Amino acid sequence: MSKWHIGVLGGSGLYEGIALEEQQVIEVKSPFGAPSGPVTTGRIGDVRLTFMARHGAGHRLSPNTVNYRANVDVMKRCGVTDLLAISAIGSLREEMAPGSFVAVDQFIDRTMGRASSFFGEGLVAHVALADPVCARLSALAADAAEAAGARVHRGGTYIAMEGPQFSTRAESRMYRAWGGDVIGMTGMPEARLAREAELPYAMLAMVTDYDSWRDEEAGVETADILKVLSDNAQMARDSLQHLLATLPKTREPSPHDTALEYAIITAPEQRDPVLMAKLDAVAGRVLG
Repeated sequence: MSKWHIGVLGGSGLYEGIALEEQQVIEVKSPFGAPSGPVTTGRIGDVRLTFMARHGAGHRLSPNTVNYRANVDVMKRCGVTDLLAISAIGSLREEMAPGSFVAVDQFIDRTMGRASSFFGEGLVAHVALADPVCARLSALAADAAEAAGARVHRGGTYIAMEGPQFSTRAESRMYRAWGGDVIGMTGMPEARLAREAELPYAMLAMVTDYDSWRDEEAGVETADILKVLSDNAQMARDSLQHLLATLPKTREPSPHDTALEYAIITAPEQRDPVLMAKLDAVAGRVLG
């Protein structure tokens, strides 16, 4: 059993208005390159929160240029025990209306060219990803959002698209036929990397629009998305505060804490020492 340290990846305005004790802004570095920016860390009671703006200050990074490896690596180095993503999404289902929240539980990865693993030549690992989201953290986040007054859908398949453009109508219809419920640009490879870093991961996502599958309506427009985000930002902050205030007093171990236990298959004598050194935070527990 241990104490909770919640890491949050979200919009740059998310933590504003959340009163943290011992709040600090810390510049951080990663061997995987530059992260999106500094972390803001502090406590609410016995729970530590470490936050990073996924797109950087002022939203300067496009979803396809975010250094997801560096961001997750930094969270691990900060001592985070569980990682919560708060994201904006488009809806592929009528019942998942703008303004509601979705506790995502599955992903279909349509991203291209993003570094999706910490491992590679010289150190090969295969983690299990059948259930990419931590059921415990997801349920706690959904409970907190409902307590804050949000309408929450528990479960949903997230189509991770490359972007930065929105979907064509044909793509949107195809994603619906595939069984997608919502669509966004940042869930992958973030969820993959969190699993490799042995960080239980959950996503509480805000629906900002219906994607382009409604033929009788205009397609997705950024201005409409920003209005919904602005109108619901306080709900997201309230949800986060409820989560931090209502976590169980002690953190029981999660099966995701040991995701690398049998995942590394490269023989010890064949392992690349340079890559091993870069993985001191992500995989130090199993590399010794």
